[in-house]
Amino acid sequence: MPDTAAGTGTDGIAQRTTERAPERAAAVGRRAVLAASAAAGLALLTGCGEAPPPGRSDAKPAPRPSHGSPTPSTTSGPTGSSGSHGTPDPDGTSHRPHRPRPRPELPRGGRELFPRYRMVGFCGLPGAAALGRLGTGDPAERADEIERTARRYAAGREPLPVLELLAVVANSTPGPDGAYRSRTPAATIARFHRLARRRRAMLLLNVQPGRAAVLDEVKALRKWLVHPDVGVALDPEWEMGPGEVPGDSFGRTDGHELTAVARYLAGLVEAHDLPEKPLVFHQVATSVVREQSALRPQPGVALIKSADGIGSPGLKRGTWRRLVRDLPDGLHTGFKLFYEEDAQGGGRLMSPKEVLALRPQPEYVMYE
Repeated sequence: MPDTAAGTGTDGIAQRTTERAPERAAAVGRRAVLAASAAAGLALLTGCGEAPPPGRSDAKPAPRPSHGSPTPSTTSGPTGSSGSHGTPDPDGTSHRPHRPRPRPELPRGGRELFPRYRMVGFCGLPGAAALGRLGTGDPAERADEIERTARRYAAGREPLPVLELLAVVANSTPGPDGAYRSRTPAATIARFHRLARRRRAMLLLNVQPGRAAVLDEVKALRKWLVHPDVGVALDPEWEMGPGEVPGDSFGRTDGHELTAVARYLAGLVEAHDLPEKPLVFHQVATSVVREQSALRPQPGVALIKSADGIGSPGLKRGTWRRLVRDLPDGLHTGFKLFYEEDAQGGGRLMSPKEVLALRPQPEYVMYE
């Protein structure tokens, strides 16, 4: 049974001996958030799907790099105009030449994420500020902040801002279907997808499945996943087995299940000629992802293992070293930071310089 602390689980016993107070406080805080979100239920989430009020700055475009992706164009059809440069048909009519539709690209150009980009983003859900920074204030202002933060992490790469929206939220109560999770309304996801499009950012849909089947929850998001700027983030800490309740203990996944999700995404990439699609899995302890050796990379999918866990810089470095040890081939790395919880008990938030000093260097940095 995994440890119920919210920091490093059974992997960090020695370090928790000296930092027990902040670990306990963080664990209590996260469970309180979970209970609050369950109490609010779908009424809270449904309120997040309203259109932004007039005067908001959602339409502010992100800076366009000089090498940005070309503006998509549609295939031209017959015109019959005298100014056409097409080849005339035998009957004398003229048509524009057929131009193939450009292949879909990532938000800021190209079809492969790494090593060109470093992804940096915020996680959260509007209307539930305690679940992450993305859920606080005006989403457009958060997008501005993400852009600025991403630039601090460039370090020789191009920054790619990320909006990691909680699309499936684990609950401490079963709900009408007994799945211990709530799905974020489609209107909310659509609104954040529009914002991501305007800012040329990546939208990651975060899944905390509760007792629901992970692959079923990912498939339920298909209408967004067929877009070139939408990926998936899994939170197996909140993936419960029969009889388990989110918040009571850590959940778990394994390499076989992660491979099944990656294979599904690879199928969408192939069917829709999409650019590389990110699949992130946040891992708070080694016990949360079992049989990692069974994980198999899939074509068109960038697998990213994100080191989770709350604590001081020293505690987080220890978690990082354990989680990246014996990293399988083809697996990229990510790192998760908590604005409030990391600073509790006399701790502090790690700086971009400290995060970039980790080895291997994280390719996705996420703030909650």
